[in-house]
Amino acid sequence: MRHYTPPPTPFVWRRLVTSLFLPLTLAMLLVGLGKPPVIPTELGPQQMVVTRAPQLAVHTRLTDEVESWKIKQTLVMVRLMGASTIIEYFPWAYMEPRQGRYNWDHADQVIDHARRQGLKVVARIDYVPDWARPAQSSTRLLPDDRFEDYARFVGAFAERYRGRVEALVIWNEPNVSFEWGGRPPDAVAYTRLLAGAYQAAKAADPSVQVWAGALAPTLASSDEEGAVSDLAFLAAMYDAGAAPYFDGLTMHAYGWNFAADDPPDPAVVNFRRVELLRAIMVRHGDGHKPAPITEAGWNDHPRWTKAVRPSQRIVATVDALDLARGWEWAPFVAVWAFRFPWANHSFIDNWALVDPDFTPRPLYTALAAYAARGSSDAALEAVGLNTSDRFLSTSTAPPATSHASQ
Repeated sequence: MRHYTPPPTPFVWRRLVTSLFLPLTLAMLLVGLGKPPVIPTELGPQQMVVTRAPQLAVHTRLTDEVESWKIKQTLVMVRLMGASTIIEYFPWAYMEPRQGRYNWDHADQVIDHARRQGLKVVARIDYVPDWARPAQSSTRLLPDDRFEDYARFVGAFAERYRGRVEALVIWNEPNVSFEWGGRPPDAVAYTRLLAGAYQAAKAADPSVQVWAGALAPTLASSDEEGAVSDLAFLAAMYDAGAAPYFDGLTMHAYGWNFAADDPPDPAVVNFRRVELLRAIMVRHGDGHKPAPITEAGWNDHPRWTKAVRPSQRIVATVDALDLARGWEWAPFVAVWAFRFPWANHSFIDNWALVDPDFTPRPLYTALAAYAARGSSDAALEAVGLNTSDRFLSTSTAPPATSHASQ
């Protein structure tokens, strides 16, 4: 005999809808809204950086790190390594996805955790939201008639983080077509952008430092090559009247295949090329301004033409920090890059000091020893190297001919 099951009553139907379809509806809503909300991780007690290398800084890459505990863990490891300053990228498009509507949640987490770890924060601001650029255009393309929108956002950022951020970096590598939205680099236009952002930031927080964006170190001789020489671009900025509109000039110092002490030369891209930029600043009466190095380093990918061996990378990096001790104009050297949220499976991974799973690489260990003891020899000993492992003679190194491509 078959058992008879009566049809569900209205009450039972409501229970079924609630138990089966409501969770599905919520899940669909979360998918429609994008990434699920991040549950903030407890900040924990106030910490302090202990270091004998005050010039050591790092460029973190927490921009796309959505897990709060990973933000905190990254910054804990920065502190334990002995770096006292982080440079972090704060994309305008992420924080003002709709004109006049702000979302500060991620930036709040990064800055709050950094400060709780005793770290100073330098904020680089660029990346154009959809509403401020033509459809389907580059996220670096900011039309001239939208410069005021960028300046307004910089002012809003400065106001929100007043007293909590050391400096604002206005754009990144504007002498490269890619970073200038695919257009020919234009020092006059960049100077207008810089001036507007400077004035907006100072109106919101007179104490905040406003630094000009770092120029890509490049030997390009014309914009037809997709870039303009960093030396020529800086000179053109001064000619355009940029001097009153930046408190400091950030710089990028990549060593490529050369030792840290390879001498500066206008025909070579090496670590000491920043000295040539500094000379231009001095010639224009800006010798009193700082020139922090917000990206620096060597890459040790085994198949990239501009890379070096892992041991050479370690030696060159600590030598660069030793060299920078004598540059009173460079408050810090930020090693690029601390950690990426995920593996890129390319030479980009070989810039990192820490793997995505938080495994420290040998350079992290060396820098931690350097900061703890203030000695390059201590750094080398920590990873089983010694002074005989110094960088090979630069006379055999292939020439570096282009800007950083990260």
